[in-house]
Parts: sequence; C-alpha cells; structure tokens
Amino acid sequence: MTMAKRPMDVAYEYIKERIMNGTFLPSQKLNESELSAQIGVSRNTVKKALFKLEQEHLVDMEENKGATVKSFTVKEVSNYFEIREALEGLIIRSAVERLTEEDLRQMEEICEKMETYLDMGDFEEYSQLNKRFHDMIYRASDNQQAVEMVNLIKGQLLRYHLRTILIPGRKENSAKEHQQIYRALKERNAEEAENAVRRHIANIRKTIEEHFAFLV
Repeated sequence: MTMAKRPMDVAYEYIKERIMNGTFLPSQKLNESELSAQIGVSRNTVKKALFKLEQEHLVDMEENKGATVKSFTVKEVSNYFEIREALEGLIIRSAVERLTEEDLRQMEEICEKMETYLDMGDFEEYSQLNKRFHDMIYRASDNQQAVEMVNLIKGQLLRYHLRTILIPGRKENSAKEHQQIYRALKERNAEEAENAVRRHIANIRKTIEEHFAFLV
C-alpha cells in the first residue's frame, strides 16, 4: 500500500520542480498565497516548503519581503562546478574497484541509449539516463559524504546544467565524455577514470561560463 505524501512534501516538490525546469525564474518572487491556491495546501505548509528550499540554497527568504528564487552569478556557478569537479574525482576513484561486471554492462547500455536519445533530440530521456549513469558510480563509492555534497550542488545548479545540452556541439561532446568515463571504469583504471570525469565536469563549467546569458 502506497502512503500518501505529506502536504509539505507535495508543496516542496511542486515548487522545486518549477525552479528546476525554469518555470520559476531566478529572482522571481514566490507568492505564498498564490502557491497555496495552486497547490491546494495551507500558506503555513507553503512556508515550510520554502524554508526547506532555502536550506538547499534554491530560495532566498527575507523578513517582511518573503521568498524569491535564488539567483547565482556566473562566478558563483563556476565556483560550485570547481568544487563538484574535485568531489567527482574522489568519488569515482573509490568506485572503480567496487563496480560489478553487471554494473558495467548496464553502464555500457546506458551510454548507447544516451547517444540514441541525443540523436533523437529527446533531452528529457537523455537527462534521466545521465542521472542513472552517475548514480551508479555514486552508489559504488565508499565516500558517501562526498556523494551527499555533490548531490546538494547538483540540486542547486541543475537548472543551468540541463540547458547546456542545447548549446551547439555540447551534446556530441557529452556523449563522448560519458564513453571515456565508461571505458576507464571498464579497464579499472582509477587515474584515467578520475581524469575523464573531471574533464567532463570542467567542460560543463566552461560551457556555462561562455553561454551564461543564454542559460539563465
């Protein structure tokens, strides 16, 4: 039997999804009364959801002014990606020997499907496969503290990251980068796996720096 979600969780997911997909834009004011009516929950429930999103650095809360969608500068986004790059290197090094042969088989299949969906222009399905690919590495890592930090950063920056695939040339490079990560893992080459994943994150960061005005 599936348990119903708590009203606060419903409100939290509703607002977060719209921040992630760009429906709610950076610096946009989030009106508690309007959100309450849209979601069908109390204003107090909306307020609790907004406080949770503030803790995740997705919303800014100011006394007597309410909530707005958090806005990042290009420098702040770049800094976060530098941190993520270092953390991803640590994570993949500890995952190399812990991934099973079945894990690697699935990752190869994911890489192939990612290329197919990129060619079809189905970026939503590609995004889901991309998440599965990286999540398999995260689960295999014995540094779950680093994984928690990466997931926090990814949550804050997903709205920028997802749109990079629309930049000319980025989807082809993304497919190649995932193949390079997979091959290094298959060879159990920790150094090359770290180099490959760090190149991947660095290239995303560079794309965001060069096209920030388009991505916000």
